[in-house]
Amino acid sequence: MLSEQSTATVRATLPAVGAAIGEIADRFYEGLFAAHPELLRDLFNRGNQASGTQRRALAGSIAAFAAHLVERPDERPDVMLSRIAHKHASLGIAPEQYAIVHEHLFAAIAEVLGDAVTPEVAAAWDEVYWLMANALIALEKRLRARHPDDARGWRTWRVVGRDEETADVATFRMRPADGGPLPDFRAGQYVSVRVTLADGARQIRQYSLVGAPGAPDRRIGVKRVREAGGPDGEVSNHLHAHVAAGDTLEVSAPYGDLVLDGTDAPVLLASAGIGVTPMIAMLEQLALSGHRAPVTIVHADRSPADHALRTDHEAYAGKLSDAAAHFWYERDADGAGLPGRADLAAIPVAPGTRAYLCGPLPFMRAVRAQLLGKGVAAADIHYEVFGPDLWLAQD
Repeated sequence: MLSEQSTATVRATLPAVGAAIGEIADRFYEGLFAAHPELLRDLFNRGNQASGTQRRALAGSIAAFAAHLVERPDERPDVMLSRIAHKHASLGIAPEQYAIVHEHLFAAIAEVLGDAVTPEVAAAWDEVYWLMANALIALEKRLRARHPDDARGWRTWRVVGRDEETADVATFRMRPADGGPLPDFRAGQYVSVRVTLADGARQIRQYSLVGAPGAPDRRIGVKRVREAGGPDGEVSNHLHAHVAAGDTLEVSAPYGDLVLDGTDAPVLLASAGIGVTPMIAMLEQLALSGHRAPVTIVHADRSPADHALRTDHEAYAGKLSDAAAHFWYERDADGAGLPGRADLAAIPVAPGTRAYLCGPLPFMRAVRAQLLGKGVAAADIHYEVFGPDLWLAQD
């Protein structure tokens, strides 16, 4: 809980800090990477840094956390903190790195706001930062404790199979190279994969686990990002070009908070593009558990040929006693699905439905709005963003 004095100061300065938070984030990253270039080379996603999405996500999360402390002082934004903590744990963020971030963040705040940063203002925002940082450190410690063999480390996995799902999506099946047991996971979670690129950088990306727990291996789906010039897609292109059966990868333990909760309630799974991967895992889990309540499957893609894992989509839906699948394609639908973009207007949604969304942010916003309009409770709509979470930054 924020102290009474700091609450008044943060409330008074939040508009000014909020208005400048984008510039503060830019200055922060410039200073951080100048002092610690290894963080950009080996930890931060260079593509997200180049596009600015990580900077906007940082700005949005800090502003949202501060506003929450002021507006709802007796509550903690656990959903936001949980999502960040899972990402940090999968990347191997260390507690001591929060002090490094603090140093450069507050240098950026002082540089941008100048004389407005009085000792009282600095102390209040320092309190905000450490409330957030210490909460994340504690959450990340608990998450890593679930995987004692993999905590804070990387395990070598061997690729035992590769399948070309579409022209731009490949799935890789992996097993631990040491022959040890596979870590437990929940349907919908992801792993981090670290690769060494041609320039020596060791870049990390997260990929959802395709399939339900219990298989003799783990499978990830990787979409090749075709961005010309710049670092966008450098890991996905590396995996597509250089990794085949017999090769090894550095892989983290499973993380992620978009998971099935074991309910018997109706379920809706909505995805677009490569967002299908965690939904396939959830759908398989529902089929294996004999889920009997209605399951509504929604997927949007560019064309049937671009719909990765469509066979799995249809097969697992067919194993459920009460499932309806609805596919939309922007082109070449030709009876394989509905033409255009996903539209739930005519799709029945059972009362008490719990919804899980994954895909581009505009898609998820549109689906969420329609679900709310159909009476689905906001607390029952869960989502996953591949990359920095810009939902907060745009609210």
